[in-house]
Amino acid sequence: MGLSGIAWLTPLAERLARAAEDEPSGKPAKSVIILWMSGGPSQLETFDPHPGTKISHEATKAIKTAANDIQIADNLPLVAEQMDSISLVRSLTSKEGDHERASYNVKTGFRPDPTLVHPSLGAIVCHQLHDDVEIPRHVSILPDQYPARGGYLGDQYDAFKTFDPVESIPDVRPRVSPTRATRRLNDLTNVVETSFARGRISNLAQRTMHNSSIEAAKKMMSSEQLKAFEVREAPEALKKDFGDTPFGRACLAAIQLIEVGVRCVEVTLAGWDTHINNEELVRGRCRELDPAFAALIKELKARNLFDSTIVLWTGEFGRTPKINAPGGRDHWPHGFTAAIAGGGIGGGRVIGETSAEPDEKAADKVQFVKDPHPVEDLHATILHALGIDFTQEMRTPIGRPMALSQGKVISELLS
Repeated sequence: MGLSGIAWLTPLAERLARAAEDEPSGKPAKSVIILWMSGGPSQLETFDPHPGTKISHEATKAIKTAANDIQIADNLPLVAEQMDSISLVRSLTSKEGDHERASYNVKTGFRPDPTLVHPSLGAIVCHQLHDDVEIPRHVSILPDQYPARGGYLGDQYDAFKTFDPVESIPDVRPRVSPTRATRRLNDLTNVVETSFARGRISNLAQRTMHNSSIEAAKKMMSSEQLKAFEVREAPEALKKDFGDTPFGRACLAAIQLIEVGVRCVEVTLAGWDTHINNEELVRGRCRELDPAFAALIKELKARNLFDSTIVLWTGEFGRTPKINAPGGRDHWPHGFTAAIAGGGIGGGRVIGETSAEPDEKAADKVQFVKDPHPVEDLHATILHALGIDFTQEMRTPIGRPMALSQGKVISELLS
């Protein structure tokens, strides 16, 4: 029964009915949307404010939210209204403070290894959860310089990169008639096959996978599902809710892609590397983030996709408690925040906390984080919520056994 049909109920009965509709189905999630904050967002001006302390900027205030006892920064008033559906892990830790290495760490759940490229979360999801979608199942919209990779699972699990959904995806629609396009493709295939045959390399078709890649490209080019990448035909009111920005449009496109069967969509909002003017720059980033994130949660619910879709908001690390001379905050992997919602994740919860007076010179900075969780715990939790056995071992191309995750499930997050 939709909420529109319960207006006749008493106030108490209505609240119970709404609560029943909001309860997770208990089934494993099917998809993931990752809101990637490239550059490392400050936890203190977003989801972990410490108002009135020496580590807080005087311009940043904490506001109440829809979740009891949870306050977030006033930069996110619309997200605050959705906090009863969102939980926070305020005690994430890692050992990587460089952008590239930390991005790899958070996206894969492993630290960089010169002998191996680990698959990103989206690659694992697509590898483990099979379906028949005509467009790429792993998509990155507005990607930064550290894209999600398939790693040892194979390049076919790399994220398909695209940009502002206000534009059509380039080079997927033939510019000539279907008959002529087919003839050109056949001619190209014949050239490739002939060249490979001259190379006298045994079992080449299996090793290059060029035939399957060509067939997948042909299927994608003729698929009606390509429309999911575009938002031009969406209602104007809906587009306004998400914000008239590339990030807002990308979040709307992410929902459309999940709706047609895409398994993982990563949407990037860059510009969080705030070594100078941190408070001002974060406030500017939040003006794009706030409406898009809030609308994403609401629209997933409206389309009955919230229970089957995990939404993860995170960056590669957080920002130092101390404000530096130019008014910025530097890299801080010793206690930062991720927000997570949907897909069987309970809302309105906070895991861990950070100290209002950390000693940045201390050798053991983790002691200033209560209930610390390394980033691999986040991966283990999400894979578990998707019904994926993250302890299972894959075989790398050289036969090395490798578990999908070495983390532990954060059980308090699960409904």
